[in-house]
Amino acid sequence: MLSTWKPLILTAWPRFLAPSETHGYLCLVPLNLTTSTLPWSEHEADCLALVCDESAFLASPAIGLVAEIDEALGGALLSLAASERFKGKKNQTLTFPTFGRLRAQRLVLLGVGPAADLTPNDLRPAAARAVRAANGFGAHAVSLLLPSGLQTQEHAAASVQAAAEGAWLGTYRFDKYLSEDKRTPVTVTDVQIALPATPVDADLAPALARGRNTALAICQARDLVNEPAVAMTPTLLAAAADALAKDCGLSIKVLGPEACRDENMGLFLAVAQGSDEPPRFVHLAYTPPQPKKRVVIVGKGVTFDSGGLSLKPNDGMLDMKVDMAGAAAVIAAIGAVAREKLPIEVHALAACTENMPSGSAYRLGDVLRSKAGKTVEINNTDAEGRLTLADAITYGLALEPDQLFDFATLTGACMVALGPHIAGVMTNDEGLGQDWLAAARQAGEEMWRLPLPERLNDMLRSEIADMKNTGERWGGALTAGLFLKSFVGNTPWVHVDIAGPATADKEAGHVSKGGTGFAVATILAHLRRLAAA
Repeated sequence: MLSTWKPLILTAWPRFLAPSETHGYLCLVPLNLTTSTLPWSEHEADCLALVCDESAFLASPAIGLVAEIDEALGGALLSLAASERFKGKKNQTLTFPTFGRLRAQRLVLLGVGPAADLTPNDLRPAAARAVRAANGFGAHAVSLLLPSGLQTQEHAAASVQAAAEGAWLGTYRFDKYLSEDKRTPVTVTDVQIALPATPVDADLAPALARGRNTALAICQARDLVNEPAVAMTPTLLAAAADALAKDCGLSIKVLGPEACRDENMGLFLAVAQGSDEPPRFVHLAYTPPQPKKRVVIVGKGVTFDSGGLSLKPNDGMLDMKVDMAGAAAVIAAIGAVAREKLPIEVHALAACTENMPSGSAYRLGDVLRSKAGKTVEINNTDAEGRLTLADAITYGLALEPDQLFDFATLTGACMVALGPHIAGVMTNDEGLGQDWLAAARQAGEEMWRLPLPERLNDMLRSEIADMKNTGERWGGALTAGLFLKSFVGNTPWVHVDIAGPATADKEAGHVSKGGTGFAVATILAHLRRLAAA
């Protein structure tokens, strides 16, 4: 359907953003990643990384692989662990030279906490820490020893996938704007994921492939978010989507301002009118034969948010290049769906614009007409994301999806409620909401269900239009969700406010500083679950 459209002429992907010059976009560091059931003593590697829970250090004498390796090192391992107060607690890391007593030059212990709480998701950050530690001393080959508690067929595949994701994500860095002497090269080239010697009757190749595909998509989303706003304008974001479409065999339609006027996208165009950068509405489509479901994923694509005439203060504007993280997530995710050839029809939509103050900017008190026909009174131009999403959602509903999702760095209020690491989830469909949260748990992304209390609709009432674009201060994340809900109708819908976890102010486990690629993994987990149903 989409391929019959004549696409808008796009600015070519500029040379300084070429795939060869960045680790994430359309490529990954070329790790040779394999699995093995060899005993630990037979691994040929520069670095032997052992995932260990607290049990080995609580027992006296020590038990398991820690005890075996300690014996091979003449008791030096447990002695050093005691002196460094390493007890296998979550996120503890201990690096230890082997002095030639093992085949590996270095040993890295990766604490994951109590054995009873261990899940495959704990292996994702552990694997990333292993790769970073190995890279820190210039290692090339790493053997990652997984704990024996995760040895069933189901856990083996999930563990391998999580460890593979972590290993690749541990190599990520956005250093393209650094001088060569300020870059830290990635030295790790080989990672072997070693399962316990207990026979596992499972084909782990698909798990490795899923891990790589997920990590690739997350890195692509990170790169798009990490680019400065001058290098990720609406036109350049559309060009990035076009490059991905060509690479993955997707259909793409990009609408410029005139085409958006023809679509009656009054809310989206009002936000865009204050900027000299023209808006772009991106529609990517993956349409496999005989799909099981049709799913629309909408991402907020505000490539820079000054707040408009409701101008943000300087500190509030510093990281507003990340306001297109929702768009980055859906663009990267649909590429991964196509690479994996899932039997789900997916449409990714992103209304891409800047929100800028100028003589042509939309004003407080303006009444705008949406694509759905509803009128909206503007009482805060810094609540622009919900306006762009409303028109994108209406566009998406015309595709008659079975499910519709939107992802947006939408409200600071959600961060006040849930902190910087947890996304807020709102839905009009109980079953879909539960399915989505189950996918999030599987993907290792933290999300929490928030309500959509009907009483708060009173805050959105306007005397001169169908509604206002913001309510009062209290419950700001919920009134934003209610605003979007009014455009959805009866279509099963989930709104994910990623304002907190879309970026991180420091590196932690598999999560990088800067853009995190949050929500990509859960989108893929949900669509895989739909495909398997």
